Amino acid sequence: MAITELESEQVNQANSSGKTPVVFIHGLWLLPSSWDNWAQLFEEAGYAAVTPVWPDDPDTVEQARANPEVFAKKTLSQIADHTADVIGGLTKKPAVMGHSTGGLLAQILAGRGLAKVSVAIDPAPFRGVLPLPISSLRSASPVLKNPANYHRAVPLTYEQFRYSFANAVSEDEAKELYATFAVPTSGEPLFQAAAANLNPWTEAKVDTKNPKRGPLLILDGEKDHVVPWAIANASYKRQARNEGVTEIMKIPGRGHALTIDNGWQEVADIALAFVQKHAKS
Repeated sequence: MAITELESEQVNQANSSGKTPVVFIHGLWLLPSSWDNWAQLFEEAGYAAVTPVWPDDPDTVEQARANPEVFAKKTLSQIADHTADVIGGLTKKPAVMGHSTGGLLAQILAGRGLAKVSVAIDPAPFRGVLPLPISSLRSASPVLKNPANYHRAVPLTYEQFRYSFANAVSEDEAKELYATFAVPTSGEPLFQAAAANLNPWTEAKVDTKNPKRGPLLILDGEKDHVVPWAIANASYKRQARNEGVTEIMKIPGRGHALTIDNGWQEVADIALAFVQKHAKS
């Protein structure tokens, strides 16, 4: 997929500014706009924000809900390669951070040596990460329960979103988050992650040993149903074999919506402090 006009604009602005870029990668059931608050915070802290799309992402939540079929048939490699193309246009090696499947993609890209520093928030599992908690299976069930969803775009009902994303916020906030952010998603990445340990050729794999990976921070919400601590900690244990700095932190009382809910800035401040420490120009 060609780089979009907005992506080109963000890359050009980052390059002309001379600032360290920060690339934000969204996850399933969200759009790049889910990072708007983060992008503003990092810009104000002196970084250049870049929010790449997944191939064919609509511009708005309204467009996404009106044309859900555009999300279908997107693979992890397609998304990673497109994001790598965006990073390839930057004159400075960026910090890379992602949420959920975006957290997996951030680790894939760091494993390719493309990140100066990376932050993986509630990251989806990769090959070698073995725990499969019940809450994670339930969260994935709207997609995985039907093999035909592999090639489809799959939305979440409010009840499914409430369980998977918004279990740690009030009912009113959960409804607001669903109305503001939730879009259909490609089923394929979930099937890829679910089968990662059965498929030697899986795209859900990370080069954890690359000495050029750079410092990595894994953040995980204590109450996350989608990526419970067992998954995040298993990812950390594999990444900790890398010679680079590898850290993990549990965020108390938070669920999978921790990047978009009312407490987003607490998480963003932790990520920003890690980037400031390890991504000095």
